[in-house]
Amino acid sequence: MRLRLVVVLCSMALLAAFVAFNWAVFAAPAVMSLGMVSFEAPLGLAMLGLTVAIFLIFVVYMAIWQGRVLMEERQQTKELQLQRTLADQAEASRFVELRGAMHAELQQLSEQLRQSQSELKNDMRESVNSLAAMLGEIDDRIKSR
Repeated sequence: MRLRLVVVLCSMALLAAFVAFNWAVFAAPAVMSLGMVSFEAPLGLAMLGLTVAIFLIFVVYMAIWQGRVLMEERQQTKELQLQRTLADQAEASRFVELRGAMHAELQQLSEQLRQSQSELKNDMRESVNSLAAMLGEIDDRIKSR
């Protein structure tokens, strides 16, 4: 149990015990005045009635307050869930964009690699052809001598 509930229940039990032990005094009639009007009634019961009325008002107030708090909590939970969903969607779209960018970059690098290989092959052919021409010239010079 919560400490507040224990304190309230103990206070109510003590008040009930006090009233039970002093019932004769609580029920004794007394003259009471409301300004211009005076009447005779048990003062203890009037005070006990006021105490119970204040307690009931407090209980109703606390119930309404707790209901509002619960409704606010539910609304905030819904809003938080909506924000989480939006954040997840944004993150997913960023992943899709990143995947597309990486794919484009990979294709560009692949194209550059193909182009470099092609240029390398052309350079090798030119080197082989010039080497063959040089060898041909050297061979011709050797034969001519």
